[in-house]
Order: sequence, then structure tokens, then C-alpha cells
Amino acid sequence: MRYRRNFVPGGCFFFTVVTGGRRAILTRADSIDLLRAAFRSVRRIRPFRTDAIVVLPDHLHCIWTLPAGDGDFATRWRLIKTWYTRRCDAALRAPLGAGRAARGEQGIWQRRYWEHTVRDAEDFVRHVEYIHYNPVKHGYARTPLDWPYSSFHRYVRAGVYPLQWAGVSDEIDGVGQE
Repeated sequence: MRYRRNFVPGGCFFFTVVTGGRRAILTRADSIDLLRAAFRSVRRIRPFRTDAIVVLPDHLHCIWTLPAGDGDFATRWRLIKTWYTRRCDAALRAPLGAGRAARGEQGIWQRRYWEHTVRDAEDFVRHVEYIHYNPVKHGYARTPLDWPYSSFHRYVRAGVYPLQWAGVSDEIDGVGQE
């Protein structure tokens, strides 16, 4: 059975994108900055809204909303991965088998990604909360506020979350980092 993606024009989607071999390549600020630049570059030519995101050392989760009439998230992911791969530190590229090398792959990203069509407001909230709690779940942070590579901070500034969400202290340190 072949997997078929659900290309919904103007849809809202949750994604999980994983590094090749689950290598922890997204640990340095320059790697995160490069990923941000890849998103910005692709967004200029293929618009989309990033509703929520978290970047962890070996994977990222995000929610995108695409423009009305456009359901092509696959091209956007291909462009983001390619943009990042062409500009990242060559030391991050993994050794590949002959087949992957022949296809021009670099081993930075897993070929596939997981996508879920967000069905309604409740599904959206559930996935946003999953994204923001993910650094705690994986043991990278004590609280969502402690993890700098997350839209959690934007949600706090917008008043969507209180600082105490998921056990966060009243301290404001870290708010505004992304």
C-alpha cells in the first residue's frame, strides 16, 4: 500500500521532520539560524504561515497554514531541506550508501516526514500544546519556557499562555527568545 498525503488547499498541517539517522545536528545557534533563514527564503517564494514550531537537536515539529487554493506543502519541505543542506557546515553531512549518493542526497534529513491535517480548533490546540511541551517530554528542558527554539515564547508574549503554563515559573527570563 502506498501512503497518500492529504493535500488540502489552504489547509492547516502538523509536521514532524527528522534529521538523517536522528543525528543531533540542530544544537548550535548557527544551525538554528540557518534553518530560520531556509524557512524565510522559501516563505518568500511559496508563502505559508508557521503557527507553532519547536526545533530539537534531531527533529522539529511545526504547524503550517497554507494560502487559500494552495495545498503543496511537499514542495515547500523539499525547498527548505535543500536550501539548508546546500548551506550547512559540510561536517554535518552523513556518509551515504551508493544509492542515496547517486540520487544527490546529503544525509542531513530523513527522506520522509510525518504530516497530519489539522481537523478543527481542538485538534489545533492539542498539536500546539504537544509542540510546546516537546522539549520537556524529551528531557531537553525543565519547562517549555527554558527551551529557546520554540514558538512558546511568542505565545506567552501574545497572552495565549500564562508564564505558569505546564509548570513554568513566574520569572520572565527567556521570554522573547525564539
